[in-house]
Amino acid sequence: MTLDNFVFNKEIIIDDSGWGDLVLGVVIGALELTNRKYLARRIPVAYFQTPLFEKKKYLEYSVKIAKEIIDVMKPDKNTVFKVCSGYVLSSIRDYLQNQGFTVKKVEVTGDLQDFVERSFASWCKEEGVIVDLRSGSQRFWALLDWVSKKPELRELIVKTGWKSWKQKWRKKVFQTDS
Repeated sequence: MTLDNFVFNKEIIIDDSGWGDLVLGVVIGALELTNRKYLARRIPVAYFQTPLFEKKKYLEYSVKIAKEIIDVMKPDKNTVFKVCSGYVLSSIRDYLQNQGFTVKKVEVTGDLQDFVERSFASWCKEEGVIVDLRSGSQRFWALLDWVSKKPELRELIVKTGWKSWKQKWRKKVFQTDS
């Protein structure tokens, strides 16, 4: 093969942040590797509350984001999408495959993971969530503690559709308040 026949495939990586966090929704980010173009969009917290959460409407919303990624990043037929294996991105993977793109399920690390985590942290800051989000496994507890300090106010941005919120954490948070 000569150099003039070598094809460079465009790669777009997609990741999410916030899926396992008690507050707000989810940030979905895409990074086009060739020109380092980054796009981040938010799935609002309402999609993780009743009745939208039970209907899994967040999966439909993520497809809207996939359409925007296509519109902005202009992938061609040779573009390879590397999409994180997270459940919230499953409909994106399906949608992209149905559009004829090559899709690989991957574990995302590096720049994109950092960008998406920072996007989620910025959203938290905008909403007044003052918690160290770098705390790894302690992150849930830090957010639960933050919510418990003003539960009647902060429950508005909690993923209240979670069974664990309804069955356990809500009672605990409002007990702490008394």
